[in-house]
Amino acid sequence: MRLLPSLLVAGIGASAFVLAEQQPLGGAHVEAVNTHAPSTPSYRDDLLALHKGLIETSSQSGAEGNVGDWLIDYLHRRQYKTFKQQVATRDNTGKNGRFNVIAWIDGGEDDEGDNGDGDDTLAALTVHPLPPVLITSHIDVVPPHIPYSIDDDTPTDSTVIHGRGSVDAKGSVAAQITALEELRAQDVVGAGDVLLVYVVGEEDSGDGMKAFSELFHSYFPTWFTAAIFGEPTDNKLACGHKGILGCTVSATGKAGHSGYPWLGKSANDALVRGLVALIDADLGSSAIFGNTTVNLGLISGGVAANVIPAAAEAKMAVRVALGPQATGHDEVRSRMEAALASVDKDLTLSCSQGYGVVECDCSVEGFANITVNYGTDVPNLAGDHTRYLYGPGDILVAHGDKEALTVASLEKAVVDFQKLIKHALKRD
Repeated sequence: MRLLPSLLVAGIGASAFVLAEQQPLGGAHVEAVNTHAPSTPSYRDDLLALHKGLIETSSQSGAEGNVGDWLIDYLHRRQYKTFKQQVATRDNTGKNGRFNVIAWIDGGEDDEGDNGDGDDTLAALTVHPLPPVLITSHIDVVPPHIPYSIDDDTPTDSTVIHGRGSVDAKGSVAAQITALEELRAQDVVGAGDVLLVYVVGEEDSGDGMKAFSELFHSYFPTWFTAAIFGEPTDNKLACGHKGILGCTVSATGKAGHSGYPWLGKSANDALVRGLVALIDADLGSSAIFGNTTVNLGLISGGVAANVIPAAAEAKMAVRVALGPQATGHDEVRSRMEAALASVDKDLTLSCSQGYGVVECDCSVEGFANITVNYGTDVPNLAGDHTRYLYGPGDILVAHGDKEALTVASLEKAVVDFQKLIKHALKRD
């Protein structure tokens, strides 16, 4: 993949970038972003209506069909061709109506017909070269559903919009589509320039983007030159994000009566000591992405207070700060294994498939930069393309009961997505 190995390789010294300090979760609040002129852009009503419609349509991971249908209807009314890419359920039945929304600008009479329900084939895209720029985000959200609300019936820049997905990531979806519509109106982009892909499952397993990536690798011999991913980056262009490992530490002991602990072996004791060693260990760091961190999300062990526990385990999410993307997580896992081995031979580590730091191009003029700690669909899209990661809203309010963003943040994203699209198409 075409990655940004470092800020220095791009020909720009690291000191030229001001990366936002990574703050601990909690205490987040929504602030107005003073961004655009004029203060009331002509597209405000359309943008807010699109954003509202997306939020009002519930779409928790695994049950995204309704919002997909809503979005396809919206795009049809604006002369886009669409394709529903079915994505299987976790039991692989594919019967629950889950699908990715793939859309492209109607090319007119040279384009294939549209049956109006989003079930066209992708054959229309073979008439012209594959669009060079992909614009993408996800339409699934975490539970529970939080209804849409807005603080002012006559919105201003500082007006706050609430609701599940308002930030993560329906704000990006609304801003991307509005930005593209603005560029179409200006005759800056047209048929054959961009492909819209709005995927399911990003908040769960990434199965939507993985399915799209597999489809296009098998369907088309060529690939995109650039992909613009929408995620909440506080209206800054991300230089990338940490990698991840999902791991389980298991401890084996010997059961016995708690009054005679020397006759057994406490798996809980071994596990606790091992976890302390992991927390204290140097698991790797980098100047851009900070330290590798461990979140002990679930700990279990034993059967009763007066029984020496024979088994215990802890499940954790490890945010990897080492690269490259393909192997950085392997180095972290090796360091974790060494830390556990120094404590007890009966401690074992098992980890799911992960990845190292994910680097994106952040050297676009006019953008402040940031790095983020959360995962995205960026590594799930295979291909040799330039990657951009940007979106409105603050990740610190996403997934919480106060998820919200300002009108100004949403409108700034429209302006910035236009810049990114033109930059990716080399029309800036």
